[in-house]
Amino acid sequence: MALVSVESLSYSYPHAAGALRDVSLEFEAGEVVAVLGPSGSGKSTLIRALAGLVPHFHGGRFSGRVVVDGRDTRRTRPAELAGTVATVFQDPEDQVVMAIAANEVAFGLENLGTPADEIVSRAAAALGQVGVGHVSGRRTAELSGGELQRVCLASALALEPPLLLLDEPTSQLDPVGAATFLEAVAAAGCGVVLAEHRVQRALELADRVLYMEEGRIVLDAPVDEARHWLVANRPRYADTADPAPETLWLRATKSGADDDEPLVEVDTASFAYRGGPPVLDGVSLTVSRGEIVVLEGPNGSGKTTLAKLVAGLLEPENGAVRRAGRTTYLSQDPGRYLVKETVLEEVALGVGGNRAQARAALSRLGLDFAADRHPRDLSSGERERLGLAAVSASEPDLLVLDEPTRGVDPDRKAEIARWLARLADTGHGVLVATHDRALPAHRRVALGSEVPVAL
Repeated sequence: MALVSVESLSYSYPHAAGALRDVSLEFEAGEVVAVLGPSGSGKSTLIRALAGLVPHFHGGRFSGRVVVDGRDTRRTRPAELAGTVATVFQDPEDQVVMAIAANEVAFGLENLGTPADEIVSRAAAALGQVGVGHVSGRRTAELSGGELQRVCLASALALEPPLLLLDEPTSQLDPVGAATFLEAVAAAGCGVVLAEHRVQRALELADRVLYMEEGRIVLDAPVDEARHWLVANRPRYADTADPAPETLWLRATKSGADDDEPLVEVDTASFAYRGGPPVLDGVSLTVSRGEIVVLEGPNGSGKTTLAKLVAGLLEPENGAVRRAGRTTYLSQDPGRYLVKETVLEEVALGVGGNRAQARAALSRLGLDFAADRHPRDLSSGERERLGLAAVSASEPDLLVLDEPTRGVDPDRKAEIARWLARLADTGHGVLVATHDRALPAHRRVALGSEVPVAL
């Protein structure tokens, strides 16, 4: 008997068009399946259906049948599947429930009634397996996005589930962290369904590939056959290997060109959270008008903290930050800050209710179709682009973006890259904290070291 059987599954979220349309497939025990496709194609909804969250949690219209390990999800609630299915969602910030990392990993084991004398050792082993044993005693609220993603994977692996569901699990990980993450997944030996926009890494792990568009499965094939299909039919998905990261990491003293107007100057700034060790120590950085500067570095190296200092959301404990002009900031998880009932209203909020200006911003990010939809009905990649539209609609002098391509498919990522280049050409400054080396940059700065890169 197959581990998972899906028969003629169709599903629509409340007040929305169909997210899945007549999907049928089977997964065997131990099979690793990569699910590819553009943002909004139904990948996340398929994963939610396999976890039983569709329809039990999300409501909506459900037809067809999903059977996981012999249990029909229409009659089996997600909590009853907990020992069989473990899920790592797109937004780890919304998944974590405990204040301390080790307790987060132990939480699921406790819920399954694991003997008390096993819980601590299994939690520690799982954290070590994904390369974050050093954060076991730290507060989850103070972890970087990438560290939090790996804690969530440790929580799932500790359960030793027959089926592991992963929705964009490496979107905030540095290259080393992503490799460690996927090695841990491969070593688990369980069935895996992996929805991922870092296509090359997904293909290296997978036995089989599904490609989805508009809620339907367009391709279901072994990985070698899928590679050929992608080259012929979706070439941008076939050419997504990450460029090799820079190997030289030195402290920077150079800033932007002398004849350019500095929009922000960070002068030997230091910062620590809650009296802990310094996250930044004597960092200097300048971003000038008309340039794109990319912040790189391992998870936990201080990229987000430096971005918040530049945006004025944090103040340095030592040193200074001098700003000129207006600055807006896009956080790693923009979906957490949505407050309006429609996408158009959300963008208009930052421009004094100016709907024409808001529509123009949506058009630039390819979201015209979603203007009247509720923001939380969008996919993760669409919400990311909504965040970009919201923070750019007012045309600030300096745009500070933290992981702006999280959950964004390769085609839309290329459009965002071209848009950022146009922003710089028209005199705006852009600071981007990212692990995505496909984004354009005049300079790349890694913990103070910089490598000039031409657009």
